[in-house]
Amino acid sequence: MLQLSSAERSTLRARAHSLDPVVSIAENGLTENVLREIELNLKAHELIKIRVYGDSREDRLAYLEKICTDLDAAAVQHIGKLLIVYRAKPLDAAAVNSKKPAKSQRSTKAPRVTKRAIQG
Repeated sequence: MLQLSSAERSTLRARAHSLDPVVSIAENGLTENVLREIELNLKAHELIKIRVYGDSREDRLAYLEKICTDLDAAAVQHIGKLLIVYRAKPLDAAAVNSKKPAKSQRSTKAPRVTKRAIQG
């Protein structure tokens, strides 16, 4: 399980404030399909909110612990029925090397002549 410092956790809580829950855990609990969906969302977004529909605080804590250990993520916050989970995106060497060089903004052609410039 990934460990975060209190400053990192505070920054991530601030970033997560405007997020909506992307995964819901309902009466069936934390199934393999739910874990797979959380995995996909962590790959895409790094920081996600998960809504748990259930009244048991112990179950929510157990879900958070299982998510973090199975997916190598960090628990940012557990507030009410919302869980906030973070996992940094891995850096792909191929993705870093395949970036195209930035194109220049201006072409080497003569400046465009606008309609107003012609009308005088």
